[in-house]
Amino acid sequence: MSDPRSSLLTRPWIVLCVFLAITEYFRLTEYRAHLFGLLPYLLLLACPLLHLFMHGRHRPHEAPSRPGTDSVHEADHAGGHRHD
Repeated sequence: MSDPRSSLLTRPWIVLCVFLAITEYFRLTEYRAHLFGLLPYLLLLACPLLHLFMHGRHRPHEAPSRPGTDSVHEADHAGGHRHD
């Protein structure tokens, strides 16, 4: 019987592996170039999305505060004093 490992070390398999390694290198470098080309647009797209999602964490500025509590926004604008 022949050794199964010896069939992987034949000349056609080595040539195929080298060819696949070279093509994979060029494919990855081209992909990286396209990804870096899109990066500024991805950052611009992230700005409005972050704005929408971050404003969902607090109540609107026009909402009345509950009696007996100070709003963070009122305290910031009033220098720490509440406007009634």
